[in-house]
Amino acid sequence: MLHRAITGVATGLVGGISIDPNTNGLPGIDQFKTIVGALMTVGLTCAVLAVIVSAMVWALGANSSNPQLAGRGKTGVLVGLGAAIICGASVTAVNFFWDVGQSIQAG
Repeated sequence: MLHRAITGVATGLVGGISIDPNTNGLPGIDQFKTIVGALMTVGLTCAVLAVIVSAMVWALGANSSNPQLAGRGKTGVLVGLGAAIICGASVTAVNFFWDVGQSIQAG
């Protein structure tokens, strides 16, 4: 009986809380967004560099009949492309999951 009363009070308190992101709440948030954008640019640039270098390693391994080198080059190309996909889709993925989380109703 006491457990139900405590649970009801806790549910009432939690159900009444409404918190949304506040872009004006912290000083320097605009600079932080600029830094994150710059880090995304660095990440994408490094991914492009990884694809280029890995493609060269792949070509060198294939041309010299070195299957280990060619295999590592192929892996590097895939890793570089995966990194580019993750960097490019990170904002969209976070926004998608934020929307999914906001659509969950306590119940």
